[in-house]
Amino acid sequence: MTTRETTDGTPAVAGLLLAAGGGRRLGGRPKALLTHRGRPLVEHAVRVLREGGCTTVHVVLGARADEVRARAALDGCVLVDNPEWERGMGTSLRAGLDSLSGSPARAALVALVDQPGIGPEAVARVLRAYDGESALVSAAYDGVRGHPVLFGAAHWAGVASSAEGDRGARAYLREHAARVRMVECGDVARPYDIDTEADLAHLE
Repeated sequence: MTTRETTDGTPAVAGLLLAAGGGRRLGGRPKALLTHRGRPLVEHAVRVLREGGCTTVHVVLGARADEVRARAALDGCVLVDNPEWERGMGTSLRAGLDSLSGSPARAALVALVDQPGIGPEAVARVLRAYDGESALVSAAYDGVRGHPVLFGAAHWAGVASSAEGDRGARAYLREHAARVRMVECGDVARPYDIDTEADLAHLE
């Protein structure tokens, strides 16, 4: 058994992909359904988590969730509906953490669907820093905190209670900044977001 496995051998860290947004600044095109390398962007994000070492992946869906289910190959993922997705990313984070409660997972590695410049290498580095339920780990880019972020189970309740609007876990991470282990990933990933029409140039 390694520190990244539970006592029965199941993965201790689950990937948690937030993919519910409606793409308001993209004319109402959900980011999960944007095309990247010929397939929906959500597929790419799931593949990154798996190749980075997250064998269990929970995906939070919201905008046009039925269409995402129909068009994207998400076999083996736990699909989580967030009916409150229009209220912001905080609701998706809460829904995702709630879906992990009662599961064997003892930590969640949180990634965003709209950051295709962050690949498996960054996921793997953050995952390797997991050392138990009190783990609080963040990727960093030139010293600036970014995604993915790993929350040990001891933090889930606090993260969920502070997650509001589009701020996600930012307030919680600021409050516990001294405990966050920063893992530099700027040499292997680019943390841009796909937010506007101009950002679509990043997609292939």
